Amino acid sequence: MKAYRLLLILFVAGLLTCSVLPVRAQCAMCTTSVESNAQNGNTTTKGLNNGIMYLLGAPYLAVAVLAYIWYKKYRRKNIDLNMRDEKFNLN
Repeated sequence: MKAYRLLLILFVAGLLTCSVLPVRAQCAMCTTSVESNAQNGNTTTKGLNNGIMYLLGAPYLAVAVLAYIWYKKYRRKNIDLNMRDEKFNLN
C-alpha cells in the first residue's frame, strides 16, 4: 500500500512538472511600459524584478517566523516518560 501511494504521488508530481505553462503576472499596460523603458535604456526593470521577488518572499518569511515562535512557545520541557527499566526486544 505504501508503494502504491508513493507511486501515485510521484506520478502526480511528474504530471504537474510536465504541464508547466508560461504565465504573465503583469497587466498589459505594465508590461508595455516596462518593455519600452528597457528598450530605451532605463534600469527600472531590475528594480521591478527585485520588488516582485521581495513580495514573493515576504509571506514565506512571515510564516517561518510564526512557526518558529509557535515551536518555541509550545514545545514541552521536562516530561516524565514513565518508561520501564526493561530492555526492549526489537526482533
